[in-house]
Amino acid sequence: MDPAEIIEKGLAEGMNEVGIRFERGKLFLPHVMMAADAMTAGVDALKDLMPEGASGSKLGVIVNGTVEGDVHDIGKAIVSTMLQSAGFEVHDIGRDVPTKNFIAKAKEVNADMIGISALMTTTLQGQRDVIELLKEEGMRDKVKVMVGGAPATQAWADKIGADCYAENASEAVAKAKELLL
Repeated sequence: MDPAEIIEKGLAEGMNEVGIRFERGKLFLPHVMMAADAMTAGVDALKDLMPEGASGSKLGVIVNGTVEGDVHDIGKAIVSTMLQSAGFEVHDIGRDVPTKNFIAKAKEVNADMIGISALMTTTLQGQRDVIELLKEEGMRDKVKVMVGGAPATQAWADKIGADCYAENASEAVAKAKELLL
């Protein structure tokens, strides 16, 4: 089989199924993390077998991180893994990320989208700060913004001018595809 087909029709579809089962409460976080590790190992094993420049047609470039002051990153890590398995080039910049680092990384990798996670109401403002800095840098109309995290809502996304809100990893993949394809 073609390595790209193995990744798309085998590993990515399997990871999508894991994400769906996780959201339905049929699987738990350790299962998701094991599946993500297995997928990463599988993709790494297949990379060398792929022809030069054929690492799959990437759907877009996404910078994903958790806002400054917030050290939660399990949900964000799952979203990053699911986006990557769906065919996006994902740059996960971690947790407790200063606003300027989101913008710097977006410039560095020519990002199409920034995903901003906040899991505490006290750090939610960081999502607005990233959008404001994108505007100041003249990048807002070039970079889509997705927000998520427990205190975030669609109403919050609308209020701060985000392009979308995703409640979970599967929804994040669907919304990213809607906005970038």
